[in-house]
Amino acid sequence: MQYTEVEQLILHKLQHELPHHLSYHSVAHVKDVIEAATYIAAEEGIQGDDLILLRTAALFHDTGFLHGAKDHEQKSCDIAKDILPGYGYDSSQIDRICGMIMATRIPQAPQNLLEEILADADLDYLGRDDFFTIGDRLYEELSVFGMVSNEWDWNVLQVRFLEAHHYFTHTAIRLRKQKKEENLQKIKDKL
Repeated sequence: MQYTEVEQLILHKLQHELPHHLSYHSVAHVKDVIEAATYIAAEEGIQGDDLILLRTAALFHDTGFLHGAKDHEQKSCDIAKDILPGYGYDSSQIDRICGMIMATRIPQAPQNLLEEILADADLDYLGRDDFFTIGDRLYEELSVFGMVSNEWDWNVLQVRFLEAHHYFTHTAIRLRKQKKEENLQKIKDKL
């Protein structure tokens, strides 16, 4: 598996081809998810080929946005299936990568530890200090799509989302759950 080479290709592609109105689903988000997935994986004892597959899934998980937001997870899998054989990934590895990508679909329903790690990494920011900074980017993006029209609606949406969300891995629960609850309370205080 030639991860380094495919990472360069995909990050370059996302940097130059993603629509500019995607202030949240950006190259910065992809890099953040790769970093969070790598950290959670280390804490959960994942290494070797499994770590490469996880990092690859993190790299590809939002590439579907190159072709629109609707069903972007499935589009991301299609892109992975198209590109990864040329970088030494076999069909069973690509199937596992697609399982991880699909585990990021909301509502999340991961079926194994690697899928749990990617699901947690994708929403790692919910339990971090930069939650509101990153949330502002998502608010901006959703406004462009007409999904929210004002801050009140956004805060109501966030409360619903945060209340329904839960982390899966022991690591994310230990490191992010408490801060996520604090972030949720800050939003509730605004309403």
